Amino acid sequence: MSKVADSIRRGLDEAVAYARGGAKESDYKVHVPARIDVRAIRTKLGMTQEDFARQFGFSVNTLRHWEQGKRQPEGPTRAYLLVIERAPKAVRKALHAA
Repeated sequence: MSKVADSIRRGLDEAVAYARGGAKESDYKVHVPARIDVRAIRTKLGMTQEDFARQFGFSVNTLRHWEQGKRQPEGPTRAYLLVIERAPKAVRKALHAA
């Protein structure tokens, strides 16, 4: 696995542990907003719902619920979506290397 993919995987594992309360808050300076505009992230990337869901591992139905405001992504998923927004190429590379 590449160093980038390994780093992203470690970061996501840490984000999940933090969101589940398994990490000391004093060890991390993480800000994951309570609300994520999934449609804005997808639109910024110029992707259809189907492409976004397929490339990043979501079901299209879940994506639609988020975009329609029927549901909100939970902690670790919000962190993952932020990573997608800020470093989509790195996420794609990590996912395709796995």
